[in-house]
Amino acid sequence: MLELDHVRWTLPEGEPIIKGVSLRVPAGKLTVVTGPNGGGKTSIAKLAAGLIQPTEGRILLDGTDITGWDMTERARHGIAYAFQQPVHFKGLTVRELLETAAEESLDEGKLCGILGKVGLCTREYIDRPVDSSLSGGEIKRIEIATVLARKQAKVLVFDEPEAGIDLWSFSSLVEAFRDLKAERDSALLIISHQERILEVADEIVVIADGKVRVAGSREIILPRLLDEEKQSRCPI
Repeated sequence: MLELDHVRWTLPEGEPIIKGVSLRVPAGKLTVVTGPNGGGKTSIAKLAAGLIQPTEGRILLDGTDITGWDMTERARHGIAYAFQQPVHFKGLTVRELLETAAEESLDEGKLCGILGKVGLCTREYIDRPVDSSLSGGEIKRIEIATVLARKQAKVLVFDEPEAGIDLWSFSSLVEAFRDLKAERDSALLIISHQERILEVADEIVVIADGKVRVAGSREIILPRLLDEEKQSRCPI
């Protein structure tokens, strides 16, 4: 389980972004953090992964205080993170990148299964270099695939995985999240505002103005969010 305990994060110039957030991401559950743009969602993902360090509060992994650990140390202990804006991995092929993530050799069947979940054809991509010859959307899907390949990960963090993904691939990705939840005991944390991802969540946390506005089970929170959205669209 990943836990944020009264976490605050302030920019160097003094602007508070995260204002005392506490939340739990249980093992075997899919937790979706949602909310308005600029509310602090991506900052929550970065705090979980170790890209930024909290100004106050603690971050715990299975009860161990990992607040001071950087991203590399957290990755070693089982936290996998997919960036909202993907990075390039110069000098590696898709196969090599996925095998590095999986920490084992992968036959074509396994590679096909992983890449298929993000809407990529194995034969077209398996030996391609992960460089500027790939589009932003392709790089994004490959990076998500590297997270899916990490079978030993305790916590999987996806920051707006729908960004840059076409509709067909997005449908496959939603199914991949369903499979992850069913097949693994990992804690899944997804930052998203997409209704289809919210529909497969176990828990939903709404972050607004750097605070938890509301949190609870999908059955309770999602109808409230949909009702709020419907009301906001009604003409006055």
